[in-house]
Amino acid sequence: MSNFSQQALDYHEFPVPGKLSVESSKPCDTAADLALAYSPGVAEPVRAIAQSPESAWRYTNKGNLVAVITDGSAILGLGNLGPLAAKPVMEGKAVLFKRFAGIDVFDIEINAPDVASFIETVVNIAPTFGGINLEDIAAPHCFEIEKALSERLDIPVFHDDQHGTAVIICAGLINALHIQGKTLDQARIVCLGAGAAGTASMKLLLALGADQSKLLVVDKVGVLHRGMHDLPEHHRFFAADTEARTLADAMAGADAFIGVSAANLVSADMVKSMAERPVVFALANPDPEIRPEVAHAARDDLIMATGRSDYPNQVNNVLGFPFIFRGALDARAPRITQAMQVAAVHALAGLAREPVPDSVLAAYGIDRLEFGREYILPKPFDPRLRERIPAAVAAAAPKR
Repeated sequence: MSNFSQQALDYHEFPVPGKLSVESSKPCDTAADLALAYSPGVAEPVRAIAQSPESAWRYTNKGNLVAVITDGSAILGLGNLGPLAAKPVMEGKAVLFKRFAGIDVFDIEINAPDVASFIETVVNIAPTFGGINLEDIAAPHCFEIEKALSERLDIPVFHDDQHGTAVIICAGLINALHIQGKTLDQARIVCLGAGAAGTASMKLLLALGADQSKLLVVDKVGVLHRGMHDLPEHHRFFAADTEARTLADAMAGADAFIGVSAANLVSADMVKSMAERPVVFALANPDPEIRPEVAHAARDDLIMATGRSDYPNQVNNVLGFPFIFRGALDARAPRITQAMQVAAVHALAGLAREPVPDSVLAAYGIDRLEFGREYILPKPFDPRLRERIPAAVAAAAPKR
């Protein structure tokens, strides 16, 4: 076992197991406190909520409480390992919600025999929460689950692996294309991976102005094209009128590549075949579709991003979900709409173009950082994220 592996296990075990605890937000040190915290004082907010359910946002933690929910069917890049194995990830997600946006979380791991049971379980526990964050649920079930829950609940339902990833990808791509002297509406884009992240990212790019006639989506079966039969709905939407059949075919002349698939599927020759000043987002974790060293050796005019923290331009979901939920909760939004996601994209992209505060430079131990080929997205510890992104999301939120 490597030193890092042992450090990770020790981190999760000591000084107490796990990464979460529950702390009281009110004093309970005297008999008077106890009388207010429980009986008889607790009866007063009970009566108020029974008379007006909206007052739950005033008298309970509902308005700042999100459920992070999974069935463990697609844990990180590890696959279907079940709900219990997903718990460390869900606890980790809770830590990020709290650290970056001050949002409390209960992690919920559901052992459901089918999709319908999962949906009913979430519906039945939903009154506790101000929002639902779905996590690590495999496609295509994740699409059905999110759609059903969004229709049945009056609180925001957000599948981070879809829409959180999409927001960060789109913000980064807009900035990378800008630096390369290109525009989204003119760019030829190739997406490798037509699961939750790829599907949501491409749909959000289209909403932002990408041209669908210049978009090719590649999955395990090759380029999705109109000659294919029996494609699932989320694939059929992207079936293109094209002669391209392989990833190599699709990459030739492309302005941008977005990989949300698996390691080492892109070759140096594929990168060489792309258009001038290309953009390569190789986001498979922990090993990208092509390593930055290989891509940069193939082309000296590209902008490269990965999902890793040890390379420039990390596409990191922590730039999105805490702040999107903060904005949704602050606005008491009944759902997270595409307009709210678009607002988050523009706010993120715009923030990266501004001068970087000294506190961010100090946090990362660097002397200089400015908008350019190795800085297309804000850093997670940028304090302006909490100021800008929630405000933009809340302003775009629908009213109750």
